[in-house]
Formats: sequence, C-alpha cells, structure tokens
Amino acid sequence: MGKYILALDQGTSYSNAVLVDKQGKVVSQVKKEFEQYYPTTGWREHDPNEIWLSQYSVAIEAMEEVGITGDSIVAIGITNQRETTIVWNKETGDVLYNAIVWQDKRTSDICDALKEKGYEEIIRKKTGLLLDPYFSATKIMWILDNVEGARELADSDKLAFGTVDSWLVWKFTKGKLHITDITNASRTMLFNISTQEWDKELLEFFGVRESMLPKVVSNSEVYGFIDSEFFGKEIPIAGLIGDQQAAMFGQLCVDKGMLKNTYSTGNFIMMHTGDEPVFAGENLLATVALKMNGVVSYALEGSVFDTGSVVQWLRDGLNIIDSSSEILQLANSEQDNGGVYFVPAFSGLGAPYWDKNARGAIFGITIGTSNGHIARAALESIVFQSMGVIAEIKKNTNIPITELRVDGAFVNDTLLQTQADLIDSPVVSLDSSNVTGLGVAYLAGLAVGIWSNIEEIKTFRHKGRVFYKDENVIKINKSYEIWKKAVERSLNWL
Repeated sequence: MGKYILALDQGTSYSNAVLVDKQGKVVSQVKKEFEQYYPTTGWREHDPNEIWLSQYSVAIEAMEEVGITGDSIVAIGITNQRETTIVWNKETGDVLYNAIVWQDKRTSDICDALKEKGYEEIIRKKTGLLLDPYFSATKIMWILDNVEGARELADSDKLAFGTVDSWLVWKFTKGKLHITDITNASRTMLFNISTQEWDKELLEFFGVRESMLPKVVSNSEVYGFIDSEFFGKEIPIAGLIGDQQAAMFGQLCVDKGMLKNTYSTGNFIMMHTGDEPVFAGENLLATVALKMNGVVSYALEGSVFDTGSVVQWLRDGLNIIDSSSEILQLANSEQDNGGVYFVPAFSGLGAPYWDKNARGAIFGITIGTSNGHIARAALESIVFQSMGVIAEIKKNTNIPITELRVDGAFVNDTLLQTQADLIDSPVVSLDSSNVTGLGVAYLAGLAVGIWSNIEEIKTFRHKGRVFYKDENVIKINKSYEIWKKAVERSLNWL
C-alpha cells in the first residue's frame, strides 16, 4: 500500500488535507470550506470546533480517496492560518470565544492606545512586527477584557492561548500537548525573534500571563502522537509551521535572497534573509522563516490582506460569478479594465501602507462598465498590491530578484503575466496544486527519515509555467500608476 505523509493545511476559508507519497507527489487532496462569521463591520470570526471537525473530516476523506487507513500514514504535518487567536479552558477544553481571525480589526483602538504609550518601537525591535490588529496579542487582550470571567480564569492559570496550530494539536492529542512552532510564535507580537523566547516585557505590555502560552518548538521534529481514536493508531506529529512559511519551504526558497508570493485569501510575499533577522524599512516585517536541526533562518515579509477574498466577494457579494474558477473567463471577456480600478481594502490595507482605516473602493465606473471590466480590475488589484510589497523589498534590501516563485489557490495565466510585466523578472509557478501542504509534508517526512535531506527533496520540484515580460509592459505600468492614485484616495477613509 505504500507509506504516506498526511499534511493538514488549515486555511482562512477552508480546511485542506493532502496526502504525499515517498516520491514527493500529491496523491490525494480534499478541501472543504467552513462558515465565516462577521458580527459587525471590521470583525471576522471562525468557530474553533468547526475548524477542528472540518480538518478531521477532510483528512479521513483524503485517506478514503486512495483506499488507505492510518496504518499507511508514517507522520502528520500541520500548517495553518497564522495570527488567528483562540483561547480555551485547559481543564474542560471549552473555547471561551470564537476564533478571532487575522483580518479582524476590532482591536484598532487598543493598538492606537499602545502607540500613544510609546510601545511601538520596542515591539518592532523585539518582534519584527508593527503594532497592528493583524497580530495575536491584542486579540488575546480583547478576549480577556470582554468575555465574562476570562481574566479570573487566566489569573488562576486555567486558560490556554493558541494560534490554530496549537488548537489542532491540542484536539488531536486530547489535551496532551500545548505547543506552537517558532514561525507561528513569531506572529503573535509576544515572541522575541532574536532571543527566540516569549518576552516578559511584551507579556506585561499586553497583560498576558505566561501560563497561557504554548511551548515553542521547531518546525521539523516528532512532538508527540495523534491519539489512536482518530486514525486507528498513534501517528507522530512531526511537522508544524505557519502557512506562509510552509509555502516558502514548499517552494524550496531555502537560500538567502530567494523570493516567493502566495496568492490566497491574502497575498504573502517573503524573501529569505539568512540566519539573522533583517529590519528593513518601516513597512516590511521581519519574521522567522524556519527552525530545523537547531538552526533558525529568517525572512522579510509583506502581507497583503485582501486578494483572493476579492474573488470570493465577486462570487458571494456581487454574485457576478458562480464559482471562483470563473473569474478568469469573465476577466478575459474584456481586453482591458475599461478605466476601472479596484482597491480591495476590505480589512484595511497591509504592506506597504499599513492603514487599518482604509476601506475598499472601485474607481472609474461609467455607464459602459461591465462585469468583465470589474473582474479584470479585481485581478489587477491582486498583482498591484503584491507589486507594492516587492518594490518595497527591492528598495530596502538591494538584493537582486532573479525570479519570483508563486503558488496559491488564485493563480491564473492573466494574473501571472501581469505580475511578470511589472516585476521585470521571470515569474515561476510550481507544478503542484498545494505548495503549502507539500511544505509541511516535507518537514514531517524529514523528521521521521522518509527523506534524508533538503537536497533529496529538491529533486522532486518541477517548474510549472514560466512567465516573462511582454510587449504590454508600458500599458500595465501606466495602469499601476493610476491604481496607486486610487489607493491614495482610499487611505484613512474611516
């Protein structure tokens, strides 16, 4: 029957399970969307139990798809949406409140108050992050201050905090393990990326007790075992990593200067910066890329909040497409954007603007504007937002970009050609449907000896399509400059 790695890829909009064989090939993949909750403007939540149940169910379905049982699984890796915050009772396992999603903006006022106290620069130096609602720390504060009895439970050391990786491990081990990996820890605003420890000064700033926090582990080791109830036997959990770092490893961007972009609910551009954190510019994040065999490497990241979510909005909000896959056909029904420019600041704007008060807008609508023009403007907005981050990386690092490796659910030819025209470097897509799942599968497989080293894994990587700059570059550059004017009018809207 063969031996497989099971990768659990828990995303913002879906739970995904990927089975990978010893040749590094994806043999089965099952994905399931789950409910999104928007209690009020700027808020976004998930049900932690629905996350857990959907992730378990797709794992079972992926195994059934190829006719195997837990006996054929040698290790499990878990990768997850980062920053999303869950707090639960250690004694009962009950969650105190819905998961507060990374895009949620309810803690904007908390961030402003902390900035007024002068904390931002200290936080930046310790964590590599900006003081923003994006990250976990202020979400924990909100739960402790707004859920009845939460502070009392925390003071009694009865509460656990975790990002989604911690929650899944807790559930799969029936509460035996409360851990997080170093990449997820580095996104909480509580973790010092230089000392690689939870930072006591930051815990004091945010009013978070250390007893709530998970143990921080590396990205590739055997942490413990899935309880036998779930797959019929105990299976080692051997890989744990945030989804964007998983995609970076799946793209094998393991050397300094390598650059990747993942087109998902948001876009996440990361450049490998070597074995020291690089604090470059005011609008980029320094973050942990990987810890394996005791060695830590770092990355420079620009996070774009709303890209794939634009396509979802066209489907679920405007109802101009029935499925996300129809976006390309609709966009190509028009030769250009018809003068329409889309700024998808549904959750404010991330890098390089970092304006939580920006809001979405569509400019240039006339009586002749069609659904096709809006669809094309939506796709262009995904590329334009990414280009802003790439330009910031170029400006602040002086590291030449030889190619951009891309992956994600919302990749298509029109989008990638536009990206190649703007970046003036080849854009290379990976011939795989799930780079994030592959990344954590590689890490789990290395931990249990399925593969001996990264060099062996590199033999599995097959380039997909490669896109080069074409003759439309002048036109698309002009569109990009106009789009930046549209962004200026969307900033500080609230």
